[in-house]
Amino acid sequence: MSPGPGAGRPRRVFLHIGLPKTGTTYLQQVVWANRDRLRSDGLLVPGFGHREHLWAALDLQERPRLAKRHKNAPGAWQRLVDEAASYAGDVLLTHEFLCGASAEQASRAVAAFPDAEVHLVVTARDAASVVSAGWQESVKNGSSVGLDDVMAGRPAGGPEFSMRTWDLAGVLARWTPDLPGERVHVLAMPGRGQAPDLHWRHFAQVLGLDPDAYDVPTESVNPALGIVQIETLRLVNQHLPAYSAHDRGVWIRGYLAEDLLARQPRERGGLPEHHRARFDELDRAAVELITARGFDVLGDLSPVGVGEPGAGTGQAAGREPGTVTADELLESAARLVADIVADVRASTGDVPPRSRGNH
Repeated sequence: MSPGPGAGRPRRVFLHIGLPKTGTTYLQQVVWANRDRLRSDGLLVPGFGHREHLWAALDLQERPRLAKRHKNAPGAWQRLVDEAASYAGDVLLTHEFLCGASAEQASRAVAAFPDAEVHLVVTARDAASVVSAGWQESVKNGSSVGLDDVMAGRPAGGPEFSMRTWDLAGVLARWTPDLPGERVHVLAMPGRGQAPDLHWRHFAQVLGLDPDAYDVPTESVNPALGIVQIETLRLVNQHLPAYSAHDRGVWIRGYLAEDLLARQPRERGGLPEHHRARFDELDRAAVELITARGFDVLGDLSPVGVGEPGAGTGQAAGREPGTVTADELLESAARLVADIVADVRASTGDVPPRSRGNH
């Protein structure tokens, strides 16, 4: 349990900055589901919810057109800082897009809490797994950019879907110069076969909490699609209009991906083997930096290192996107259309939406 204010230590501000696709959705679900209990235990999670932490991450990075997301999105970072400053106990800010900040922006974020002991929490896994899952996530969010183009440096729908946020060493290099090593906590994402709540237990340990005092999910959150379904969705995205961020979340990610396509049989996707040397280089750089700086490591860091294909969580050993056949795409698309027709029929009645004017 985290000691209350005045228990002989300075108050702490924890900045959980990701990386994306390292179990952040799971941890954030626990945090937001238990927000009131956390507050009673001395840990403030400021803001009205997960969305405001997203806005704050983008606001810190001075993203243009932020007001198009919501009129209250600009200024979100300062609102969270101000709320944190008014609280006497520990504070947690959490969003994986924070890791995209520049070195100057990261330094400004750390300096925003001058009266607190700032701790950085970084959830991590091997580079091949992060990039594979991150690229798939970009497709679920409306991107039609292919994996090879992403590997060549083309952003897949914005800076948050690029090597800028997927490169662990790069993120640590930008965020940690102003922090002592013992206040940088690297949480290795548990692999298959490990306890499903191990990630939360490590997270709670860093925060000084009793992990058994809170409700945790019993089912997977933010499940991955099969590689055939990802390639199907990527092709569909090429024909969709330029939706707003909200509509992309509701219709592409929520409806097409996580509802309809998630029903189809799935085969795990992976990365082409010809990128292996690149991932080995990224992993080696991360481990060297973590070791040299003496960061606090929780979990097994060995998968975040040079090894055989499929080391770590196994994403790298999945099926390559380029092996998906036209027949497989046709079958997946046909199922998708059939499910959409069934939904339209159920929601609109006997007459299709565009035929109503003729009846």
